[in-house]
Amino acid sequence: MRLVEPILAFQTELETIRRDIHAHPELSYEEQRTADVVAQCLTDWGIPVVHGLGVTGVVGIVKSGTSDRAIGLRADMDALPMQELNTFEHASRHAGKMHACGHDGHTAMLLGAAHYLSQNRNFDGTVYLIFQPAEEGGAGARRMIEDGLFDKFPMDAVYGMHNWPGIKAGTFAVVPGPMMASSNEFRVVVKGKGAHAAQPHRGIDPVMVAVQIAQAWQTIISREKNPLDTAVLSITQIHAGSATNVIPDEAVLIGTVRTFSTGVLDLIERRMNEIAGGVAAGFGAAVDFTFKRNYPPLVNDAEKTAFAIEAMRAVVGPDNVNADVEPTMGAEDFAFMLQAKPGCYVFIGNGEGEHRLGGHGLGPCQLHNGSYDFNDQLLPIGASYWVRLVEMGLASGSGN
Repeated sequence: MRLVEPILAFQTELETIRRDIHAHPELSYEEQRTADVVAQCLTDWGIPVVHGLGVTGVVGIVKSGTSDRAIGLRADMDALPMQELNTFEHASRHAGKMHACGHDGHTAMLLGAAHYLSQNRNFDGTVYLIFQPAEEGGAGARRMIEDGLFDKFPMDAVYGMHNWPGIKAGTFAVVPGPMMASSNEFRVVVKGKGAHAAQPHRGIDPVMVAVQIAQAWQTIISREKNPLDTAVLSITQIHAGSATNVIPDEAVLIGTVRTFSTGVLDLIERRMNEIAGGVAAGFGAAVDFTFKRNYPPLVNDAEKTAFAIEAMRAVVGPDNVNADVEPTMGAEDFAFMLQAKPGCYVFIGNGEGEHRLGGHGLGPCQLHNGSYDFNDQLLPIGASYWVRLVEMGLASGSGN
């Protein structure tokens, strides 16, 4: 492992920053304190700062040399609306809020790179340090883009990174092309005609219609899309009725659809709507169909991924980079940035949880779990990757 020595020497300070952010979690678009911490650090290190992009986002600007080439490095800042089960010293001080996805660590890793780059400008071009709000369902990446991220800060490529429990600490994983799925949700209200349960012929039973729709929808996955295209259609809620002897007027189906391509998503949404309407009409019922597209598929650019692999290998060695990791059906709003600019999103291994201090919860060290904690041993590794990405990508004569 070839870490950047000045970053290693700065690790204690990075741990302090990370744990401070962990102890003071803030939800989507509420990251005022976190943004202030980030902006103050950057300012103290002589890095110009733009504050408030995408409500609470922060962008730092590090220039060196004369080239007009530029790349963006992105970290997310928001926490989750859940209760922390850990009781160690840096556990959340705010009930119902927790850094259970490691965004505190992502922010600290990028700050580590920022500190080094501010003092060692061994590159030719501009680095935009993007500290993004509201990844957890708030589409903060899209909000920053709508607020002019890529217009105000023109860059040739953008890169992201997320810790990943279950992958060995000290290793990276990535794959070119689709790496994370789109995230979408639906809500269908089946409108029937209420009746006494002893006289079903006097009504139109929305419960039975909903059951038929639920079963028919699965044929979209098994019989209509190409078997080589991955997709998941999950009905996670069915609500109907209030009494055992009453056929209700309505039944509601709620769930999620995830795909790796927009074309497959288009097919599924269209056919869900058509099937729901057709099945309902066959029983004399009607439907209100709502389909919400949250995050698009996250698709890594092949060329930028190959470059990112070289940067990762420069830090941890070839044997510690999995360049063909299995994509996940989880979603990430960095996908919006990759729709606008070529780039690459990578996983950095968070280990199995052995790093956690005494006082951690009894649950596993998994993302979105009350017993999770970011592995501070990753701080110099992730920061070193960012630095190598910059120095290799913006080296004289480089096209990355």
